Amino acid sequence: MNRLRILLLAPDSNPEGVSIPFVTYSHAAALAHLHDVAIVVGSASEDRVRRAGAPFRCVEVVRMPALQRMQDWGFRHIFKSNFDSQAVTAFGYPFSLAFEWYAWRQLKHRIFAGEFDVVLRLVPMTPSLPSPFAFFLRKGPIPFVVGPLNGGLPWPRGFSQLENQKQWISNLRNLYRYLPFARSTYRDARAIIAASSQTYSEFAGYGDKVFFVPEPGISSSQCVDDSRSPEAGAKLDLIFVGGLVPRKACDIALRAAAPVLRAGKAHFTVIGDGPERNRLEQLAASLGIEDAVSFCGWISHADVLCRLRTADVFLFPSVRDNGAGVVFEALANGAVPVVADFGGPGDIVYPEVGYKVPLTSEGEIVSRMEKILAGLVQDRDLLYRLRQRGMSYARERLTWDAKALSTTHVLNWAVGRGPRPDLPPPKVLCSN
Repeated sequence: MNRLRILLLAPDSNPEGVSIPFVTYSHAAALAHLHDVAIVVGSASEDRVRRAGAPFRCVEVVRMPALQRMQDWGFRHIFKSNFDSQAVTAFGYPFSLAFEWYAWRQLKHRIFAGEFDVVLRLVPMTPSLPSPFAFFLRKGPIPFVVGPLNGGLPWPRGFSQLENQKQWISNLRNLYRYLPFARSTYRDARAIIAASSQTYSEFAGYGDKVFFVPEPGISSSQCVDDSRSPEAGAKLDLIFVGGLVPRKACDIALRAAAPVLRAGKAHFTVIGDGPERNRLEQLAASLGIEDAVSFCGWISHADVLCRLRTADVFLFPSVRDNGAGVVFEALANGAVPVVADFGGPGDIVYPEVGYKVPLTSEGEIVSRMEKILAGLVQDRDLLYRLRQRGMSYARERLTWDAKALSTTHVLNWAVGRGPRPDLPPPKVLCSN
C-alpha cells in the first residue's frame, strides 16, 4: 500500500484526554503508522501530542493566544466547564473558523507546493461546525475529506430520562446549514465520512461520496484472550459503565435486572458517578436489590477493563448515545452487550455478538431486557458463544488499526489511487 501524505486537521487532539479529543488522537496515531501524517493541532494540545510519541511526520501548531484565552474564559465562566452542553458547540463556531483560517495561512504555500496528497479534517466531529478548508480547496490542488462526523441524533419521545436533558438549542440545530461555509464544506468535499447511521442518513443526498466508519475504536492491546473460568452455578456477573446521568438510563438497567438479582442468580456492578447516583441507590433499595448491586463510583480505566474482563453481561440501555466507545471495550473484553437499539450502540451490536432492544418505551425495554437476562442465566453455553464471537469481532473490526484501514480506503479513492470502498452503515435512521 502506497503511503499517502496527509495533512490532518485535529485542533483538540489529546492522547491524555477523554471522549472526542482521545478518539481523535487515537485515530490520527493509527493513520500515522500507515501514512506520512502532518497533524495540525492547537497550542494547548502540542505538548501532549509530542509527548505521546506517535510517528507523525511533523506536528504543526496553530497559535492564536488571544482567541484561545477568550474561548477558555467563556467555557469556564459562561458554560461552567460543562462539556455536555450543546450550546458549547455553537459557542465554538467562530473559534473553529479562526483555527482553520490560521492553519490555511500557515500551510497554504506548502499545499500548493505539492507537499501533501490530501487534507483530512478529523475535528470538529460535529457536522454543524463547517470547514473553510473545503472552500479554499474547491479548485484544488488536492482533495478535501471530512470526518468521521457524528451528532444530530434525535431526541426520542416518551422517555423520562430525556425530559430534563434536551436543551433549547437542540431545536435550532438545523440552522447550521445557513452558516458561512456550511454548504461548501459538504458540496466541495471529495468524501464525507459518517460515524453513525444517523449522520450517514443526514448526508445521504451526497450520494457516492458518503461512507460509514464508526466513531470510536479500541487499542489492539485490549483484545485479550478470555481468561474466565466460572464455577458451575456461579451468579451471572452484570455490569454497567457510564456517567450516572438521566440519558444513560441506568434506572432501566436496574429494573430489568431486578428479577434475577432478587432470585440470587446475579450480581450487578455499577461503575460511574453523577447527579443520578442517590436516586439510583434509592431505586435499588425500593426494588429490594440493594444487597445485589455495588455502586463503585469512578475508578481508573485500567480497573474498568479488569472488571469488564470478569463480567458476563454489559447492560447499557442508554437512550441517546452518539458513539459509546465503552460498548467496543465490553465486546473486546468479553462482556456480552445488551443495549438499546439507537445511536452508536445500535450501529455496533448485532445478534451474533449481543442483544439490542428496540427503543419503544421504558416498560417495553425493561420487559425485553428481563427476558434476555433470564435466558442467559439458564443458557451459559449461549453466553459463551456470544462472548467468543464478540471478542473476535472486536479484534478484527473495531480496533484503531481497523478504523485507520477503512479511512485509508476512503482516502485512496479520494485521491484516485483505488476503487470506491464498500462502507455502508448497518442501518439508516430517520431524523425527527
